[in-house]
Amino acid sequence: MSSINVMIVDDSAVVRSTLTDLISKESDINLLCTAADPYIAAKKLKEMVPDVIILDIEMPRMDGLTFLKKLMLQHPIPVIICSSKSEDGSANALRALEYGAVDIIKKPQMGTKVFLEESRNIICDAIRAAAQSSPKKVSKQIVAQPKLSADVIMSKPTNFHSIDTTEKLIVVGASTGGTVALKIFLESLPIDTPGVVIVQHMPENFTAAFAKRLNESCVIQVKEAENNDSVLRGTALIAPGNKHTLLKRSGSRYYVEIKDGPLVSRHRPSVDVLFRSTARYAGKNAIGVIMTGMGDDGAEGLLEMKSAGSYTVAQDEASCVVFGMPKEAIKRDAHCSIMSLERIAGHILSKV
Repeated sequence: MSSINVMIVDDSAVVRSTLTDLISKESDINLLCTAADPYIAAKKLKEMVPDVIILDIEMPRMDGLTFLKKLMLQHPIPVIICSSKSEDGSANALRALEYGAVDIIKKPQMGTKVFLEESRNIICDAIRAAAQSSPKKVSKQIVAQPKLSADVIMSKPTNFHSIDTTEKLIVVGASTGGTVALKIFLESLPIDTPGVVIVQHMPENFTAAFAKRLNESCVIQVKEAENNDSVLRGTALIAPGNKHTLLKRSGSRYYVEIKDGPLVSRHRPSVDVLFRSTARYAGKNAIGVIMTGMGDDGAEGLLEMKSAGSYTVAQDEASCVVFGMPKEAIKRDAHCSIMSLERIAGHILSKV
């Protein structure tokens, strides 16, 4: 398999240098070129075409959003937004996803060896996922931490069965392409929908802005999850970036627990952590949905949910931006149904 050729477009020489260092150790990723602004990038694109572009938003002469819109109209290439964690940066990064970008990464910063290792894993996985995506026009091996099980996050179960409940809930996991998929899914849900808990792979500080934008377009309430939030009808909770989110139960009440911890299945938050805790505490009362994204996060957790009596759905290949996570779940026979994104909401509502 040939290397993934990457172009970095960022006005900061420090960021360009740091990104170059982070990806230089990967045998399957090749730095094709860098550009200090979109004008330079446009000239280079006439001579060479990368597989993936890492794009800053806030740049002189031409901002990244303007460049992205022009690129998607003329020559769609998978684009990863490299954004600051400021409020404006978060809003613009989410707007970029609506314009056709496939993922968001935080601007890399210097830190501890473990921090830099996690950053490289996340950035390089985002590049690999983007290279497998199919953007549309808008009218050396990785040295990683050992792959950890969700067991490292989950505590021993308490005696929560003292009060029985039949209250239903929905849990969803998504990654690359998930921001658009979740918008379509959540906008289809009526106000009396069972409570929803979502893990979307997204950096810290971006999930609050993502939830706010969804809340403005959905009938149900959408918010970033906070520790001890109840899972209520008509509400969707988005797992905060860089934190694991678990489902818990006290009597007849379902709630979420937000926890620190190591990467699980190469992610934090991890879909496996949410799904496995749901299998443990909700069982047959839960519906699990695994959506577009690269890798296998969520596949084992969805299988545990199915084994515990949950109804499980995998998004089909045709409607996925990257058919990775659903494919892995299907390979494990973790699904009850496979269907297109547009059908999922109506179908699972018929099961509650």
